[in-house]
Formats: sequence, structure tokens, C-alpha cells
Amino acid sequence: MNQHKLNVPITILAITAITFMAGGGVPDRDEFTTEFRMKKRGMFVPTSDNPYFTLRPGKFLRLEGDDDGEFVRVDITFTDELRPILFHDGNRLLFAMTRVVEEREWIDGELVEISRNYFAACQKTSDVFYFGEEVDIYENGQIVSHDGAWLAGENGAEPGLIMPGTPLNGAKYYQEIAVDVALDRAEHVGDDLTVTVPLNTYKNCIKVVETTPLEPGSESIKFYAPEIGLIHDDGIELVEARKTAVPSSLLEQPDTPLNSVYSHIIFVLRMLLQGG
Repeated sequence: MNQHKLNVPITILAITAITFMAGGGVPDRDEFTTEFRMKKRGMFVPTSDNPYFTLRPGKFLRLEGDDDGEFVRVDITFTDELRPILFHDGNRLLFAMTRVVEEREWIDGELVEISRNYFAACQKTSDVFYFGEEVDIYENGQIVSHDGAWLAGENGAEPGLIMPGTPLNGAKYYQEIAVDVALDRAEHVGDDLTVTVPLNTYKNCIKVVETTPLEPGSESIKFYAPEIGLIHDDGIELVEARKTAVPSSLLEQPDTPLNSVYSHIIFVLRMLLQGG
């Protein structure tokens, strides 16, 4: 194993990569990378020291604002729930233990969506990957669809990169890789920014522009602040950030004996799944 290549930040790969991907919805030639060399990355864990996308259980963010004349509120809760996910990288079956992050969205006071999103971080690089989401779309208090739901390892879907461990301007990568369902992609266009939102003024922020080939011409502009995460998403901005109480877990403490056992269990499981 080449350790130097393994530890190269994914952002450097993303700037230069030209990716070829078959299937409807993704261009045959696309400057946004989909190749993240997952099988060379070691463990994917539900904790992260990535300052722009921490996975601390109990973190709560509320964003509010006007979007085309509608008042939108989004609550984001980093739960203490974990979900194991099996997925493929080529012919290799891999394993990730993901953090469940719940998002609830209201428009003009009416609940319109609840999603449960699955994230895990690469221990070696602090890149945070997106492994899928469950989606409930609501109308008049009733679930009417699950549009946009996807899961890595099912129907050809693969993990995407949600936040590089070392953000670099010019990086371009897919955040979701589920053909004809979810194909969000991101480009880093600004860093070291000072951004003011209703809750506070934050320094050292980064700016990300999101697009998707499923909706040509559409884009979303996001700003992330260190140790907070998302603070601005188009017309909605951060108005509340707090840490809620969650049950203590030794698994959140990387140096404990229990976490070492947990790591070895995952390692053995991966070896069995990979026939190694």
C-alpha cells in the first residue's frame, strides 16, 4: 500500500480529475470527480474532526429566511444514532458506520420534508462522505412520497463527498451518486471569508456552489463556518446553534478500550466481507 497516495487530500484529486461515468443523468465527460478511492481509505467512522462538517451527536442548527416569498425553516439535528452501511468500490465490498443526521423543513409553517441522512468520515484524511438519505415528503400532514431517497450500495448508488478534510478553491466533486435520483455536486469558490448571519459573524468561512445535472441551470450557494457547519443556504441563514444533551457513549472517545474493540470488530467484518 502506498501511504503517500493514501493520504493525499481528496481536494487535490478533485481539482484535476476528469471522470467518465456511465448511466442516465450523469454526463459522459464531467469535470466533477466521482472517484474517491474508497477501498484504499481504511475505516469510515461516525465521528469527524473536520471543522466544517463535524459529526458531533447533539449538535443542533436552525436556519430560517425568505425563499421566493415563502418563509422557510430548516432544523438539523446530529443524532446519537448510528447506521452501518455496506457498499461497493469496484468489486470490493466495503463497510461504513455512519452518523444519522435528521433534517426537518417547514414552508410558511407547514412541515414539507423530513430526511435522515447518513454521513461518515475517513479517519486518515477527515474527508466526510455522504452515504444516502431516507426522505419523507409531506402534504397536509401526510407522507405523499419519498422522492430523492437513495442509499450507497443499493441500485448502483455510491457514496459522495460532502466536505473535504482540506477544502481548496477550485475543488469539484459529486456529493451524491445515485443515477437519475440524486446527483448533487459541489465547487469550492471562496475561502477565508467573513460572513454575517442573524446569529453571529463568522470568520474563515468557505463558499460552495452546488449544482446538479438533473436540473441544468439551477444552483445553490452555501457558506460553512468552522466548528459550526452550514450557516447560509441561499435565502435561509443560521438563527440558532446549540448542543443538546445525548446519552454518553464510549464510542465517541477514540482512545478508550471499547473503541479499540469496536475498531477491531469493524476490521474483522471488512476482512470477512472482502474474502480476506
